[in-house]
Formats: sequence, structure tokens, C-alpha cells
Amino acid sequence: MAAAAAPDLLFNLRNNFYLGAYQAAINNSDVPNLSSEDSIERDSLVYRSYIALGSHQLVISEINDSAPTALQAVKLLAVYLSGADKESTISSLKEWLGDLAIGSNPTLRLVAGTIFMHEQDYNEALKHTNAGGTMELHALNVQIYLKMYRSDYAEKQLKIMQQIDEDHTLTQLANAWINLAVGGSKINEAYLIFQDFSERYPATVLILNGMAVCCMHMGNFEEAETSLLDALNKDTKDPEVLANLVVCSLHLGKPPSRFLSQLKSAHPEHTLLKRTAAAEETFDRAVQAFA
Repeated sequence: MAAAAAPDLLFNLRNNFYLGAYQAAINNSDVPNLSSEDSIERDSLVYRSYIALGSHQLVISEINDSAPTALQAVKLLAVYLSGADKESTISSLKEWLGDLAIGSNPTLRLVAGTIFMHEQDYNEALKHTNAGGTMELHALNVQIYLKMYRSDYAEKQLKIMQQIDEDHTLTQLANAWINLAVGGSKINEAYLIFQDFSERYPATVLILNGMAVCCMHMGNFEEAETSLLDALNKDTKDPEVLANLVVCSLHLGKPPSRFLSQLKSAHPEHTLLKRTAAAEETFDRAVQAFA
């Protein structure tokens, strides 16, 4: 008789992180009896949770130069996202990726994919993530392909994830992201995935925003607004929640100025603001042409 599989001691911690329950991940990270490998993964997830909450400096100051490669990679991500010195951070990243001793480390590859995706250098990102190896790398591949408007390649990655573990939280999330990208009748399938998460776990900003985006696609702007306001109560500075509230307000005939101001204050470089500014500029030029 085959021996029973060892319990996955980090299951709840990972799940909290994947679903955006970052404070819960931090608060419940004191897991006993971890192997040294699991301890490194636990610390990586905790520090990535701090990064997601905007505590970049805490991560930078706590991870020292003698820390394992995975934690050094997470520190590099914190430095990059803090905006301190992006050029030298990317230079260090490329140097590490070229080092045969550490270049294949899954966390380093994940950080590389994340940073190059932020840089919109999708081909460079895929160089380091495309081989997969972990569910997170496959899920990141899905995100990168969707950014490239290649839902066909994203679906191939999803099939790989489904073969590994169809019920995995990241497999379900990746399925929802692809359904949203494909649109049409798939939107309702994406909604059901987020709704299922909201029934099984505490509703996070990620879950509420996912439900709201589905509702917006289906034209249910009042329901979307309700979910987004719930999400705003949990995080008053989340960029996607604020941007979606601007769009919802316009569709509901409400003034979006308060959400627009919050977005400008917290995330002045957001895509929605850039598009709005470009549209205003085009309009002003058109007015001047007819003046």
C-alpha cells in the first residue's frame, strides 16, 4: 500500500497570498515543523505579501546579503517596485539570471518575469518563465500572454495547469482571467469562479474586483459598483478598484471626480489617467483647430 502523501503545511499560506489576503498570509505564517526548503518558501511568501501591501522598505531592510537566492530575488523585486533605481535593479537581475549557479532558481525566474512584465518587455519575460516548473510560473505565463493579446497561448498554459491540478487556486484564477479576455459567454463562467471564491474564502480586493469586472462586462454596473465599494473599504488606494469605480460612475451617470482624484493622488501613472489625458489633449487640439 502506497504511503499517504505528506500534508502540505504551506497550503493555507499560499492560498491567502494567491487570493490577495496578504495580511492574513503574514498573520498566519508561523507554521511549525517546516523543512529548510519550506521555510525559505514561507519567508518568500511573507515578504511578497509585505511588498503587495506597499511595505517595500521593510523587505529591503530585513533581507540581508547572506539570505538564500529566493529571498534575494524578492528583495530585488522590492527595490524595483519602490522605484529607487530601476536601471541598476534590472542590470543586477540580468547578471543573476546569467549566473549558472542561481539563474534557474524558480523564485528568481518568477521575479524576472514580473519585472519584465512591468517593463512591458514581454518577450524578455517569457525567456525566463516559459519553461514553467511551478504553478506560479505557469500562471504568470498566462498573464504575460494575455498582455500580448495571445489568449491562444494562454489557453495552452491553462491546459498544462489543469493537467497538474485542475482544482488549484491558480488554475481557477488563470481560467477566470482567460474567460474575461475571451469575453462573450465566457464572462459568466469567470464570474462563477470569483463567486465561488467569495463563498469559500473571505472576500478580498482581488475577488471583489474580479466579480465587479465580470459584472461590468455583462452591463450590471450597479452590482459592480457594490462589489467595488466593498473592495474600496478594504483598500482605499487599490488602483484597479479606483479605475473601475471611475468607469462604473460614468455608466451610472454619477460624477467620477472623487475616484479620479484618489487615483491621481495614489497612482499618477495609471493607464486610465494617461488615456484620459491623451483624450483631453486630442479634444483640445480639435477645439483649437475649429476656433
